[in-house]
Amino acid sequence: MQTELAAEFKDTIEGREAEAILRKCVHCGFCTATCPTYQLLGDELDGPRGRIYLIKQVLEGHTPTRATQLHLDRCLTCRNCETTCPSGVQYGHLVDIGRKIVDDKVPRPVAEKALRWTLKEGLPSPVFGPAMKLGQAVRGLLPAALRTKVPAPRAPGTWPMRKHARKMLMLAGCVQPSMAPNINSATARVLDAAGIETVIAPSAGCCGAVRFHLNDQSGGRAQMRANIDAWWPYVERGDVEAIVMNASGCGVTVREYGHLLKDDAAYADKAQRISAMTRDLSELLPQFVEAFEGRLSPHSGTVAYHPPCTLQHGQQLRGGVEKHLRALGFDVRVAMSESHLCCGSAGTYSVLQPELAMPLRDRKLGHLNQLQPNVIVSANIGCITHLQSGSVIPVRHWVELLDEALRPA
Repeated sequence: MQTELAAEFKDTIEGREAEAILRKCVHCGFCTATCPTYQLLGDELDGPRGRIYLIKQVLEGHTPTRATQLHLDRCLTCRNCETTCPSGVQYGHLVDIGRKIVDDKVPRPVAEKALRWTLKEGLPSPVFGPAMKLGQAVRGLLPAALRTKVPAPRAPGTWPMRKHARKMLMLAGCVQPSMAPNINSATARVLDAAGIETVIAPSAGCCGAVRFHLNDQSGGRAQMRANIDAWWPYVERGDVEAIVMNASGCGVTVREYGHLLKDDAAYADKAQRISAMTRDLSELLPQFVEAFEGRLSPHSGTVAYHPPCTLQHGQQLRGGVEKHLRALGFDVRVAMSESHLCCGSAGTYSVLQPELAMPLRDRKLGHLNQLQPNVIVSANIGCITHLQSGSVIPVRHWVELLDEALRPA
């Protein structure tokens, strides 16, 4: 795809990156077939090819409109299109650039701006935890729409205290410790059973994805730098062998620190090192299969697994979870249809675009329920919470099942 950038973008960092991405696009339309929003709406401008066309127009100097902004907002950033694309177009990077440019030119309505501000300031904030506890305490009194966003409280269990020669950093995350604290402690217990000590850097916080994808890209990068500062002493001393992520949404972002901070002279090299050391928890499953042989209690019933977009498309990690959990004795099954499609959670998407997020959730649950599972598992807190809001079947992180199987019967 040839494009001539307008003068205002031609020599900017964003403009040069967008131009390089656009050159790869041959406009074939393969991506349209796997785009969740195109599947729902049937509008070319609500698919990757149409959005690429809109971004190209803006970069060429056309004035974006509120409609342009809306079509870009409707994108889930699931990156399914990247998995499908035969040309390797980095659509996720392109849509981030396009959204930033359009938001700078198109004012949002006051109510919409206030909601987006509340999300980007509130979710990574220290007050989120107390607010979630309060919401859980009065959960039964909340309106149905709000109650679905407040999971029932669950005890985190004990944190292992043993010391090991092998150590890995883990990002606690911004919302996970409050919404589902057992995921982090279960991860630490499973790693402990495999002879790995979990290290939490106290000053590490949100991975930066919330702010970045709500177009506060400078704020998102500031959080990325803060995490690098928090982790760097452990990395520099060689205390840890990896940075493990049990939320695939955080994982895909931290794995992109190297790209997102490549033009920051003070952090570029450190960011590349951090990205290279980042591992999704599922990448350790082969070690767990070896370490836990003969140590697991049998699990009865069918486990339906929903692979998050941030894992199978964002990180290009596919098939490992179900394969290795089966090797560990779990009857894990993946939906026969549309297992590649997004569930509609997509970070803050289910709050900002509920009219699309809820049909995608129900569509996903319909396929998973056909497996007649006694539990649904995933690998990202957003997917877990979103799916649970529409399901009577428990929805959990797969590491919680593994943790329970390791406990004495």
